[in-house]
Amino acid sequence: MRPVEAAAFGIAGAAVSAPPGLAEVAGHLGLPLAADGAIRLVLDPALAAEAYRLEITATAVTLTGGSAQGVFWGVQTLRQLGPVLPGGVIEDRPRYAYRSAMLDLARHFFTAAEIKAHVDLLVQFKINHLHLHLTDDQGWRLEIPGWPRLTEVSGGEGTGVDGAGPGFLTLSEYADVVAYAAARFVTVVPEIDMPGHVNAVQVAYPELTADGAPVSPRTDAEVGYSSLVAAKEETYAFVEAVLKTVADLTPGPYLHIGGDECLSTPPEDYRAFLARVLPIPGALGKRVIGWHEIAAADLPADAIVQYWRPEAADDAVSRAAADGNQVIVSPADRTYLDMKYDSGSPLGLDWAGHVSVRRSYDWDPAERLPGVGEETILGVEAPLWSETLRSVDDVRYLTFPRLPAVAEVAWTPQAGRDWESFRARLAAFGPVWTAAGINYHRSPEIDWH
Repeated sequence: MRPVEAAAFGIAGAAVSAPPGLAEVAGHLGLPLAADGAIRLVLDPALAAEAYRLEITATAVTLTGGSAQGVFWGVQTLRQLGPVLPGGVIEDRPRYAYRSAMLDLARHFFTAAEIKAHVDLLVQFKINHLHLHLTDDQGWRLEIPGWPRLTEVSGGEGTGVDGAGPGFLTLSEYADVVAYAAARFVTVVPEIDMPGHVNAVQVAYPELTADGAPVSPRTDAEVGYSSLVAAKEETYAFVEAVLKTVADLTPGPYLHIGGDECLSTPPEDYRAFLARVLPIPGALGKRVIGWHEIAAADLPADAIVQYWRPEAADDAVSRAAADGNQVIVSPADRTYLDMKYDSGSPLGLDWAGHVSVRRSYDWDPAERLPGVGEETILGVEAPLWSETLRSVDDVRYLTFPRLPAVAEVAWTPQAGRDWESFRARLAAFGPVWTAAGINYHRSPEIDWH
């Protein structure tokens, strides 16, 4: 921000003027619309789509965006600055195009209403993608026509870790979530995890096991024991049916196929499976995303690799980047919201260590992996796995205040970030979250107001 004058502008009692194409965006300010409103929303196609410029004087505010999305991000900044805005000019644009949070519905289900409420909290920090982990060993959370037992059996009572997370989204509920997110400029990225993490599939349809024999439901948190069978044509009929349904329901450009922790899949079978499956999203008009293990296979040119491990290097990911594949950076020791804050955290895991707010903030994605530089990175994601979650309050406790830290890593260029500045700005959210009933971690790293 560069100062224009010392006088501030008060939002109380102000009205908003906006062209018809920005009326819905203006509504997020919660102020009346008027032709001569003191807060003006403007489009300027000379700006980048997500960029905005905010000019504040003692008598007016002009918010100009390169698109409706850019204006929307400027609205979020106004909401953070209010109710009294300091005079000045803010010119802002994101470092990365893909800024994401992931919510695991498979190990504990969250309803459409709960997901939409989560979106409303995410967009305040300019998150523009919501990755939904819809399937895993413990549950299947999306209705698929023609495969009713996926949700009847593996989305029903007793599913989820400890049997404590039953439920699934109907087609209409999923479409409603996608539309709600899109109205807030958030793209839903659906994940169908395969060829591992499929015990829930095989409980529902034993014909997809190697020998056709039934398998038992699993409600523990173990990984790596289940696999689709690369040599069976039934496998690919199932995969194609599911991915087509999900693609048809999801207007966004991405389909995530998982691909991680396939410890019981022989390497040659893993590569054979991916050779058949990786092209399917492209045939459906989508870009395929997979966890970074997919880099062991031959990747389509537009495939995206999502790095998630805490290790400091990965040769396969570096090779994929050298070949031109983009990378989403999600190192567990920096971005995993399900890690404990410290040894006293009542929720979360610690296999990647403790992840404090500062640890989530104080790193550079472009320096994280050898061979994966700025030009290769599509963006940054903060995953939240739900093994220890049982409620929305649990989601919020692990998400806040770390999600704002990861969001700023993804939005603000490295040279523009400063921990002391961030922690001071973050502290202002304490009273806001408290007043809104948001359960957040009172990190001792932050001087909460």
